[in-house]
Amino acid sequence: MALRGNLPVLLLLFAAAATASGKSARLDLFPAAPGASVTARARGDRRRHAYISAQLPSRRGGRQRVAAEVASSSAVSLPMSSGAYAGTGQYFVKVLVGTPAQEFTLVADTGSELTWVKCAGGASPPGLVFRPEASKSWAPVPCSSDTCKLDVPFSLANCSSSASPCSYDYRYKEGSAGALGVVGTDSATIALPGGKVAQLQDVVLGCSSTHDGQSFKSVDGVLSLGNAKISFASRAAARFGGSFSYCLVDHLAPRNATGYLAFGPGQVPRTPATQTKLFLDPAMPFYGVKVDAVHVAGQALDIPAEVWDPKSGGVILDSGTTLTVLATPAYKAVVAALTKLLAGVPKVDFPPFEHCYNWTAPRPGAPEIPKLAVQFTGCARLEPPAKSYVIDVKPGVKCIGLQEGEWPGVSVIGNIMQQEHLWEFDLKNMEVRFMPSTCTR
Repeated sequence: MALRGNLPVLLLLFAAAATASGKSARLDLFPAAPGASVTARARGDRRRHAYISAQLPSRRGGRQRVAAEVASSSAVSLPMSSGAYAGTGQYFVKVLVGTPAQEFTLVADTGSELTWVKCAGGASPPGLVFRPEASKSWAPVPCSSDTCKLDVPFSLANCSSSASPCSYDYRYKEGSAGALGVVGTDSATIALPGGKVAQLQDVVLGCSSTHDGQSFKSVDGVLSLGNAKISFASRAAARFGGSFSYCLVDHLAPRNATGYLAFGPGQVPRTPATQTKLFLDPAMPFYGVKVDAVHVAGQALDIPAEVWDPKSGGVILDSGTTLTVLATPAYKAVVAALTKLLAGVPKVDFPPFEHCYNWTAPRPGAPEIPKLAVQFTGCARLEPPAKSYVIDVKPGVKCIGLQEGEWPGVSVIGNIMQQEHLWEFDLKNMEVRFMPSTCTR
């Protein structure tokens, strides 16, 4: 439902121009820095996985979302960076919010429906929180509106009058990270090469007066890339050809290294070797894929087919989860194959990881890290670099960077497994395409 009235500007700031033709542009993604321990990120992933698992059965049959209308257009993009240097396992984008605009750093999250920023009034320090009262274009969403009642996740039931603002309590897991606030609408102004701009109308923005969680100590909120009517990804993809893409640099890349978040088709060639079917549940924000097999050192592992069946849990791609989480049968099979081939490397303890190795110096006859490959339905195969699944946790120590998930339950391909690849989510054709990439332009 389009809400009328003045709309605040959400300006997405580019770190670099895109193509010279002006038909495409990209936003930089910058990774977090190695400030927080890998063990802390692993604990955070467990909480996030519990949240994802809880959503899948409980919200089916709940409110329905309407797919965003797809309109053909040229493409735009934003810089995207790793949050490792800020102590988190997510990837960030820079945004400017409001009129006049204020700059914020947001987590790029494919598991979120609602874009929100830290928000407060009064004497709060300028530049740290969004001030809706200072924005000439801020317009609250009424709690009686269909947007609030049907589309805003975790909207609160109390509605004292039809004109009261729509409020939410957005918890990623009960008792852990989340945000509470009110929802408004605004337009998004995206910079294009050559000084031109493109506008998105009716962007939904959460103004979070309360927020907690380790992930949000270093950032100012969340840019929603989930499959939802009100998500930023759905709105931008609808405006720019029905697709969005991201390329994640190595999460431990130099501080100034950036990937990008792009909106518009044609980022990845559409071939059988690069594409697989995308499974979208209208009541879920997650992007599902179908895995046919996992190979280690060229051998297909004995994993029950139901582990990969979307009806039993299946597999999702999630930019907000750091480590890959595999349902128990898959986890045990993959770990058994890897540890067997790494048996010649001395083991060390490094909780909460189960399998860690002393990797201080090369030794005669020491085994190489075996190759892992994920075969998706069709011909597409993900062959991540070894550092994406046998990860550096401290100098001289590597661990198998996988976590065990409940069974039955969903498996999650996290952002470390996705790094150094370009991923295109084609919402128009219900496909996801990917290919190796250095994320350079």
